[in-house]
Amino acid sequence: MLNITNLHKSFNQKEILHGITIHVEPGEIYGFIGHNGAGKTTTLRCVVGILEYEEGNILIDGMDLEKDPLVCKKKIAYLPDNPDLYDNLTGIQYLNFIADIFGLSSEVRKERIETYAKEFEIYDHLGDQIKALSHGMKQKVAIISALIHEPQLLVLDEPFVGLDPKASFTLKNKMKEICERGGSIFFSSHVLEVVENLCDHISIIKNGDIVIEGRTQDIVSSGQSLEEVFLSIEG
Repeated sequence: MLNITNLHKSFNQKEILHGITIHVEPGEIYGFIGHNGAGKTTTLRCVVGILEYEEGNILIDGMDLEKDPLVCKKKIAYLPDNPDLYDNLTGIQYLNFIADIFGLSSEVRKERIETYAKEFEIYDHLGDQIKALSHGMKQKVAIISALIHEPQLLVLDEPFVGLDPKASFTLKNKMKEICERGGSIFFSSHVLEVVENLCDHISIIKNGDIVIEGRTQDIVSSGQSLEEVFLSIEG
């Protein structure tokens, strides 16, 4: 579903990503972890087409991101670590705006918005202006906007920040449902216990290089937790 090959990215002549390679298979939840400044968010922004890169290839469902950006972007959804929403819109106006972008019919968007809003317990607040919502409620609106067109690849950067336990549980189930229908999840999080319990595959990035990559069960097979493995690398 996602193939990143020999990806290089620099800022102000300083190379941030040193030729990283990652493959996310259909039906897989893939965890991407590392310390602050390691290159996680830069990688995610390259994957979704926000940042250009100097060298390498990114394929989304076999399509080249540089050659067919619009085709690729229709297949993905991106939830950044600090979503910027339109504060003066209401929740329902914002979600309809996203539905317009992806060309969803009125019937489909109505059903999906109602379903997701009730599951994330924000249905009664969709008429509120986004600027009046709490951080957690804004996060729920952003999550629904990412799910609304049923993406084949969901790219998430710290998706659980600000969510209450029930909403976190609901999001985990939605991630699993995407994979059950053949989609994939590529996400970054500092909550290593969640990554260990949720992910099929993990990469650890350090200073722009992948230092560990493999199936979760293999990485923690020595009896160490993912947190212990991560801290041993950082130490």
